[in-house]
Amino acid sequence: MNFAIIAAGEGSRLVQEGVRKPKPLVNLNGEPMILRLINIFCRCGAQSISVVVNEHMTQVREFLEGLELPVPLHMVVKTTPSSMHSFWELSKVIPEGKFCLTTVDTIFREEDFARYVAAFEADDTHDGLWAVTPFIDDEKPLYVEVDNDTDMNILAFRDKHFEGAKYVSGGIYAMSHKAFGVLNQCIEQGISRMRNFQRALIDNEFNLQAFSIDKIIDVDHASDIEVAQQFITSANS
Repeated sequence: MNFAIIAAGEGSRLVQEGVRKPKPLVNLNGEPMILRLINIFCRCGAQSISVVVNEHMTQVREFLEGLELPVPLHMVVKTTPSSMHSFWELSKVIPEGKFCLTTVDTIFREEDFARYVAAFEADDTHDGLWAVTPFIDDEKPLYVEVDNDTDMNILAFRDKHFEGAKYVSGGIYAMSHKAFGVLNQCIEQGISRMRNFQRALIDNEFNLQAFSIDKIIDVDHASDIEVAQQFITSANS
């Protein structure tokens, strides 16, 4: 399977809070955040890795150019107005077939991610498998409504908490090239934000399933770095 990373944000909140490194290069227990993802992808059998970085992050571009990886690395250097536009730029270089997309600051246990990837690789009945979590860490969570806790078919993506809400999006999406048609429609219609692309998939009757991971966290603030390091350490102990 192919993998892709959205790393085109400016990390402005981290900069304002005194973190000098670009977010993708922030160390988590001695390993740059983006390299941690790449290494996990390789251990999960990646056939290729695609990354989008913005034009101002020359350090990130140079870091990626200096890597020697066992799989092809496709890099897009483009400043984009939203994560959905970053995904659209990535769609031009992601090889055909199934792929998994994450944001660079999504932190998870490797064993949970490996189970998730294996589940999607073995599934030929759904158009996509979305990682969701009952752990709410995001400042503006996207709530995911499913039919039941057994089948976990996704019915809707909601901005606000609703009665019976159990899961929020984890920022990890597995799908195939079939989704690019909907993505192109969103771009043509002036739609922005990843959450609106996800709603468009449902509107276009894509059969999406949720995969629950008990804890996924984001690194948005300087204080999140230590939290992420402790989470990773506890996961590896």
